[in-house]
Amino acid sequence: MLKTYSGSCHCGAVRFQADIDLAQPTYRCNCSVCRRNRFWPAIVAPERFRLLAGEDALTEYRFNTRRNAHYFCRTCGVRSFGVGNDVPDGQRIYGVNLGCLEDVTPEELEAAPITYVDGAHDRWDHAPAITRYL
Repeated sequence: MLKTYSGSCHCGAVRFQADIDLAQPTYRCNCSVCRRNRFWPAIVAPERFRLLAGEDALTEYRFNTRRNAHYFCRTCGVRSFGVGNDVPDGQRIYGVNLGCLEDVTPEELEAAPITYVDGAHDRWDHAPAITRYL
């Protein structure tokens, strides 16, 4: 069931709302940027994501195919969300970092299903052999 969550970076400069169904898969990836940031996204459609404040506080980082945008707050360095353009169906998606949600309960996070993906080897339909560290 969709629920509207509010979120922010650590310093509060970047603020957003997103309509997320935490009964749907969330993702943990072993690619270099997700592993280093411990990024844990829920995927939302563009119409279900609203940047409320802080567009001017965001720094964009791209690597590898350079089609996916990773956004960080230039003040505190927190990655609240990213924009995926390099997905199989070609549709734009937002990856909202669950760690940045302010009004999610520990119980909701514990119940959220996790899909592990092997982004380090561009095998998005396979889990890496070892996932416990993700």
